[in-house]
Amino acid sequence: MATAKTFPSIKPSARSYNPGRYPSTDFESLDGTKTHIRYGNKRVNATLQLAFSNITDQKAAEILDHYEEVNSVWDYVTFGNNDALSGVGFVQSSQYSQYLRNYMKEGDNKTKRAKDNSATDSSGLKWRYSSPPTVTSSGNGLSNVSCSFVACLDAPI
Repeated sequence: MATAKTFPSIKPSARSYNPGRYPSTDFESLDGTKTHIRYGNKRVNATLQLAFSNITDQKAAEILDHYEEVNSVWDYVTFGNNDALSGVGFVQSSQYSQYLRNYMKEGDNKTKRAKDNSATDSSGLKWRYSSPPTVTSSGNGLSNVSCSFVACLDAPI
């Protein structure tokens, strides 16, 4: 059974998030009539890209170790407030920044999705590496690392 592996506490210098889409299909008949069928209420194929600029080689190695730890037994990745989500959602006057943070925490089944924090929704999506991290040495013991993740909807056990 897959277990959660927390991403190392390294703050990214950049991140890109795509919330995915709801699975659906469009059908068009010969007379031009269109029908749209949606196959569920859970988003699929959410993606997250993280970039780490000029981090120490030791931190780059931590990311590579985490990749090996997660993929050797097909576990999944969780993110906390001190790593990939660092800097998202800390504007006190904005409920939407916290809302954004909650969307990015796909693997957290207790994440509140409602803008007013009144409802809990278990997305069931779990972050997994979509490709191995890319490490580029920039010299003097510093590296640039990029990581790509995809949120997978696992079948219930």
